[in-house]
Amino acid sequence: MSKIYQDYFYDVNGFDTNDGGYKPLVRPKVDPRPLRIPELLKPDQETATDIYYTVCAQSGETAILPGEKTKTWGYNDTINGKTIVFPVEKRIHVTLQNRLPELTTFHWHGLHVTGPEIDGGCHAPVYPGEDKKIEFTLNQPASTNWLHAHPCPATAEQIYHGLATMVYLTDQHQTQLNLPQTYGVDDLPIILQDRTFHEHNQLDYRADYDPDGTLGNTALINGTVNAYFDVTAPKVRLRFLNGANRREWRLHFDNDLPFKQIAGDNSLLPHPIEMTKLMLTCAERAEVVVDFSQFKPGDEVNLYTDQTVILTFRIKDFTDTQETTVAPELLTIEKPKVDPATPVRKITMDGMDEAVMMNHKKFKMDRIDAKQPVGLTQYWDIVNTNGRRGGMIHPFHCHGMSFLVISRNGKDPYPNELGYKDTVAVNPSETVRILVRFDLVGLFMYHCHILEHEDGGMMAQIETFIPGQPRKHYDLMTMDKLMKAFAEERGIAQDQLWLPGMDSYHKMHMEM
Repeated sequence: MSKIYQDYFYDVNGFDTNDGGYKPLVRPKVDPRPLRIPELLKPDQETATDIYYTVCAQSGETAILPGEKTKTWGYNDTINGKTIVFPVEKRIHVTLQNRLPELTTFHWHGLHVTGPEIDGGCHAPVYPGEDKKIEFTLNQPASTNWLHAHPCPATAEQIYHGLATMVYLTDQHQTQLNLPQTYGVDDLPIILQDRTFHEHNQLDYRADYDPDGTLGNTALINGTVNAYFDVTAPKVRLRFLNGANRREWRLHFDNDLPFKQIAGDNSLLPHPIEMTKLMLTCAERAEVVVDFSQFKPGDEVNLYTDQTVILTFRIKDFTDTQETTVAPELLTIEKPKVDPATPVRKITMDGMDEAVMMNHKKFKMDRIDAKQPVGLTQYWDIVNTNGRRGGMIHPFHCHGMSFLVISRNGKDPYPNELGYKDTVAVNPSETVRILVRFDLVGLFMYHCHILEHEDGGMMAQIETFIPGQPRKHYDLMTMDKLMKAFAEERGIAQDQLWLPGMDSYHKMHMEM
């Protein structure tokens, strides 16, 4: 009989519930609503070798609570966005459209694409009314990824408005595994976010802003409050994305119903992990398969974070009778060798609140902090310098590649993080060793994925290059250029402009 893991693995001393500004979730007193399942984004065109999409960042209004609609942003939708599916074997062409009142960027979180132009960090702005075309081919396993805005230091605010949507990568290997994969029936996107609603059901990010990470008091699951889903298949695959600014989600079902985690950020796991509890920090993804076959029509099974119900599964007749399975072996993970002469790169995640930094420096847009040859395999030691008492968990994310978690303070990684990842949570006073290799030339950011921390300067950037070849010149965005654009778009003087990360620099008397 396989082992069932029954804990969250992480250091409870670092949980967000210990924060002085922690906001517990309150279930709103409104009638239950069907879980919003985002539509699949339809390709503009598809051939045997190529696929074309148009992705539009737009503003709109969404009926979230009774009464007035909430002003929100989304991709091809009013909130979050339509789910995008990219087949890894095809050439992908995307027209990026900005129909917002201000500049944004389109960051393909988890995708192995060149940076900064295609990756979509702060150096790849798309201005209001502008269309921009990009194209790429993916060479990575099937996985659950996401698209979100990344115009630091306004990333947190734009995602809070709603700019976050799922991106599925598909390949033949995963298709042949006979996992649940009927979208919206037994294969569900689950975007976990939280918001506070103010007068007239509106969001007020500045009023709720917290430099240590903005929390809301209402859970939004795919933009739905008090959500329920009608279960018509005995096994259901849930693709969780922590799309929140700050909140950690500690997930479990009624009566500790076990489930199997089959995938993490960037791939399937080598084999399924059976568990009753799952914790996701900001930007992490996890795919789990839940077996509802023991329940009968009329039963309800609740999904919780901590002690708050966030989604109810209503059991119906199992009309979707297609047999699905979870194989005991899911994916072979190839671990590249490291030359013993290659030095270990050390990255520190320092501070809290406005004092956040990376390697004791705040992010500067026009400064390249590190360099690494393409194809070089290297260990990186990610160190959380917060103390165990009063410290917090920092989720480390790097653009443009996937890594393997090698150890935590010299011990084995957690059993559910043995696949390819792009985000790893680091406990206070912990060192997490990861195995890193870049396969593409580019400029890539790495940072804490608590959104207010990256906006506040806990971020750096690395240039990858091919030895012996001329280095590429990058036209880097500057903070002055960015702030001028935002001020002009908002119709105010630059000295009146407020962006989320500005306070963190100003209070530390540091230049942005």
